[in-house]
Amino acid sequence: MRKLRAAVCCTLGITVMTLAQSASAANWFELQGISPALAPLVSVSGYFQPTYTYMPGTAVTNNLGSQVPHLNQIAPNFTSSNSFNINRARLMIRGNINRDISYFLAGEFGNNGFTHIGGNYTPAIMDGHATFSHYIPGVRIEAGIIRAPGPEQAMQGYMAYNFTSFANVTTQMMLQPFYNPNAPRTNPNPQGGVAVPGQYGEGVNAFRYTGLEAMDWFRNGPWEFAYGAMVGNFGPLTATNYSNSPLVAARLQESYIFGGHGPFQSSLTGFIWYQHATPNFNGHAYSMTRDGIGIAYMQGYMHQWGRWAKVEYMRGSGMISAGSVFSSPVTVAPPAQQAALGEAQVYPGSQNTARGYYISGGLFMTRRMEVDLRYDYYNRLPNIAAQNRTFSTWAVGLQYHFTPLTRVILDYYVRGVGIPHPGAVTPLAKSIANSADNALDLQAVIAF
Repeated sequence: MRKLRAAVCCTLGITVMTLAQSASAANWFELQGISPALAPLVSVSGYFQPTYTYMPGTAVTNNLGSQVPHLNQIAPNFTSSNSFNINRARLMIRGNINRDISYFLAGEFGNNGFTHIGGNYTPAIMDGHATFSHYIPGVRIEAGIIRAPGPEQAMQGYMAYNFTSFANVTTQMMLQPFYNPNAPRTNPNPQGGVAVPGQYGEGVNAFRYTGLEAMDWFRNGPWEFAYGAMVGNFGPLTATNYSNSPLVAARLQESYIFGGHGPFQSSLTGFIWYQHATPNFNGHAYSMTRDGIGIAYMQGYMHQWGRWAKVEYMRGSGMISAGSVFSSPVTVAPPAQQAALGEAQVYPGSQNTARGYYISGGLFMTRRMEVDLRYDYYNRLPNIAAQNRTFSTWAVGLQYHFTPLTRVILDYYVRGVGIPHPGAVTPLAKSIANSADNALDLQAVIAF
């Protein structure tokens, strides 16, 4: 632990000297885990995100009857390429029971992967936990539905979402959907993947699991060290455990704080995280691991020339999912390809891998006008030549801030899909990859 902390401190120290005072990041353990000290017993807040998305809706015409792939349709319904949607709509209640116990409850009502279960719209409780502080020196205990310690995009609150969507590696590797354990699994392919019909999907967890977390943070002058370690159920929040072993997750971070407080404090943070689970799938228990490392900084939120940047690298092994290419069985395709095109493919073996990263930054041109740029890359199943695909996206964004929590975001995404192995470049695979549309998003984030 001391060696790891020393290494993080060394890296941060070098970066601090390089960047001077141009940084800001947040302690999400504190912000998500406890209520402000002067918060009443009950306080209500919320936000919603009306969004318009436009894509040309390019179809795959390689003997498939001109079908539009999911890649060019709007999740979670995949019925249109340009549409209005309420991406998120959240009502939150939090407060302090006494000086040592705080709680947080939140319900999600938007139309997204969390509320889309088995093809049906199902609003649900997304957060529900209590935090016990000061009972054990150096440890705060959080119990309930908790954000598992993990990547930065999973930890941060909505006020820190700089783009309308996450990076590919976060979306595909950290937000994999769950499937009903009793679902029929058919058409195993030679590479060890198993096809799962879409109606048995149980949505995503939005990075949350039911369990217990030990966490705390410690200040020493401008330095702050924070940690979180969790054990919990692996599975959808609407069901019981989908594993005979607990999910374990941990994150360590070290920050150099220049000033301020809350989600927009001026600080530079380096972090490292790890998650492991043993999901049951198709009658077997499989090992699944995710880990990553990154750095986040910004200074001068809603001040002219304020800036921020985030860089993170992630990797995964075991239980890699590839979503279905189309919404329904492609009856005009060869029989051997129909399931692979119309159903999700799950590769549960521990030998399966994925990795990716993102590099992003932003600059306040005025107090209210912000420009943002991000590049992200995801390499899925590099261990299986025939199934290996890469996903790369440039995102260019413009934000107008009315208040620190209410703003309008305009993003343009330049997307590409690659097939690294020449032997896998069949006419059909090439046609699907080449069909990837660019996308335009216009979103309002309205907080109350």
